Amino acid sequence: MNEWHKGLAIGFDLETTGVDTTTARIVTASVVLLDEQGNVVNRREWLVNPEVEIPEAATAVHGISTEKARAEGGPAKQSVQEILQLLMFASEQSPIVAFNASYDFSVLYHEALRYDLSPFFPGNVIDPFIIDKQVDKFRKGKRTLAAACEFYGVVLENAHTSLADAIACVAVARQIGERYPQLQVDPQVLHGWQIGWAREQAESFQTYLRKTKPDAVVDGAWPIMEA
Repeated sequence: MNEWHKGLAIGFDLETTGVDTTTARIVTASVVLLDEQGNVVNRREWLVNPEVEIPEAATAVHGISTEKARAEGGPAKQSVQEILQLLMFASEQSPIVAFNASYDFSVLYHEALRYDLSPFFPGNVIDPFIIDKQVDKFRKGKRTLAAACEFYGVVLENAHTSLADAIACVAVARQIGERYPQLQVDPQVLHGWQIGWAREQAESFQTYLRKTKPDAVVDGAWPIMEA
């Protein structure tokens, strides 16, 4: 038994310019270290100038406009490099918790390639989005971070800010780990399980979509979608 849900944890979250992981640019990022009680021990936040226009729809979600990012954001390549370096170091100390991790890590992967940086391939990610769908397959309703917080009794303030989301996803993961003892294994083992679960969940969703859209394709790669 491994009580990862009671130890130090690292939360990671991005807010970006869009939903396509191959083209989205990072606007804000947070990497936060939490102690056993959920208190913030250390944190690093970035506001990034993505070097492209931030669509109004994205600004409506995270509140960062093109003008603000250009005026106050750090250089994109430098910021991406700093995020990569910190995550590489942090992952050697503790599992990294990210909600819908394949989005955040895929965006980061493509940003690394965009700026000729070495990508980060994590091996100890805990994704409460994937795990929740595996342990409670038939629960109705949304599976967003906000919905998960409500279901597991986690307070989410300032939703869609990368810091708040990073903190909340750790709290959700800990609640799931406490509730389901079968998940209390080495994080690297749990990481491997999630690779399979994500693939199965994508296949199931693709089958559902093809009832009305025969050509629908759902990428089940986790935690990085390289295409």
